[in-house]
Amino acid sequence: MRVALLTREFPPEVYGGAGVHVEYLSRELAKLVDVEVYCFGGRRSSPLVQEAYGLWDELPLDGAALALQAMATDLRMAAAVGDATLVHSHTWYANLGGHMAKLLHGVPHVMTAHSLEPLRPWKADQLGGGYALSSFCERAAVEAADAVIAVSENMADDVRSVYRAVDASRVVVIHNGIDTDEYQPDPRTDVLERLGIDADRPTVMWIGRASAQKGIRYLLDMAALVSREAQLVFLVGAADTPEIGAEMSARAATLKATREGVHWIESMLPRSDVIQLLSHASVFVCPSVYEPFGLINLEAMACGLPVVATSVGGIPEIVLEGVTGYLVPLTDGESGLGSALAERVNAVLGDQTRARAMGKAGRERVLQHFTWKAIAAQTVELYAKLL
Repeated sequence: MRVALLTREFPPEVYGGAGVHVEYLSRELAKLVDVEVYCFGGRRSSPLVQEAYGLWDELPLDGAALALQAMATDLRMAAAVGDATLVHSHTWYANLGGHMAKLLHGVPHVMTAHSLEPLRPWKADQLGGGYALSSFCERAAVEAADAVIAVSENMADDVRSVYRAVDASRVVVIHNGIDTDEYQPDPRTDVLERLGIDADRPTVMWIGRASAQKGIRYLLDMAALVSREAQLVFLVGAADTPEIGAEMSARAATLKATREGVHWIESMLPRSDVIQLLSHASVFVCPSVYEPFGLINLEAMACGLPVVATSVGGIPEIVLEGVTGYLVPLTDGESGLGSALAERVNAVLGDQTRARAMGKAGRERVLQHFTWKAIAAQTVELYAKLL
């Protein structure tokens, strides 16, 4: 079996959970079947990458042009995968390529739904007409795919609800996973020392994009209410828009002026650095308002951290209330979300015995249910049913 994986992201150009998913899934799949990766961006050193496609430099970098660039890349991907037994696409950026490969070459198309465009309406402000194009690409692929992999039960429900033309039997749940050998507690402190983070002080940690989806506004609402004995370590990725980025940076500056121990880090740290920071934190917080799976919570749990997270999307399938952390429901209009998160975070900080028990339970849960070896085996089993 020769499987063509179509994706926007592949190391070292990884921006979010979908890219991490493809990175680890491709590695494990390659132990079971022949895998060829087709991705966006510059040339890669990985032997799995068959081709990487650059974008049109001459097009303006607005939302519509970026969507057109993705669609043009999909055309090139579809033309290149004629020898594949099956095509597996990830995110709307590559879904259209998988759909066209199915039509062109007569091979099964599997697509993984990491998120759904109709459930991210804020992207209309970010991408303009590009949002209509991204929505078109996703719909065409979802409705015609031989199988749609949903990364959580909640995501499967969303697929069936949003895309009613899809036969429910073609929607299959296969969770995200994690490399538990890589993501495990790291006792070293050199990264903390380099960043000026006190290893002996209680620490609240968050990682994510400066994005409405990731609930960054509620994160900062929460930060003002967290116990002042704790330091705050926030690893901030790319902003949805320059305006959101500037607004959140300004709010972070105000926060720093009102309390000490605020580490607002706007850079992509190496994965090993992130693992060390997670290992020495006291609690991880995830204030997302839309999270089809929530891979970052798995990463924190694998490092032995209790998690305080919003009860949205696939997160309740990861975080067990009162066992591996706390779940916070979205309040009406999300107006009280920051204070609700702070209340639970302060509860964890105030009971370290229970916090350690939650962290241990979280690590055990990851080991039992979310390894990439098991997830790759489930994926290959699905492939075989389609051939």
